[in-house]
Amino acid sequence: MKTLLVSAVALIDVDGRVLLAQRPEGKSMAGLWEFPGGKVEEGETPEHALIRELDEELGINTWESCLAPLTFASHSYDGFHLLMPLFACRKWEGIPQARENQALSWARPADLRDYPMPPADIPLIPILRDWL
Repeated sequence: MKTLLVSAVALIDVDGRVLLAQRPEGKSMAGLWEFPGGKVEEGETPEHALIRELDEELGINTWESCLAPLTFASHSYDGFHLLMPLFACRKWEGIPQARENQALSWARPADLRDYPMPPADIPLIPILRDWL
């Protein structure tokens, strides 16, 4: 089974809320909410993939020094195994904007379970909630 490396981030605003992005129509798992991020391309570190993805998807800039490793997800889907490090980030430049037709929502950690998420993301919720 192929392993897919995807990097994700919990962007945390000054009020302690976490940014979630809703997968747009036409993508697998459309309608589900997830932490922003994306596939790690060959030759990239998970941190560099996040910096690139945040610019592409949300129009914001951050730095490797602002990405704190928090936890990771390891989940088998049909046809591949997902390995996803989750970083926490409290500092970035710009205002997150949906650049890929995804909806965005700032959620309080206690409310994260109210958002339907892909199976790999669900175990991250209590860890993030306890950390914040």
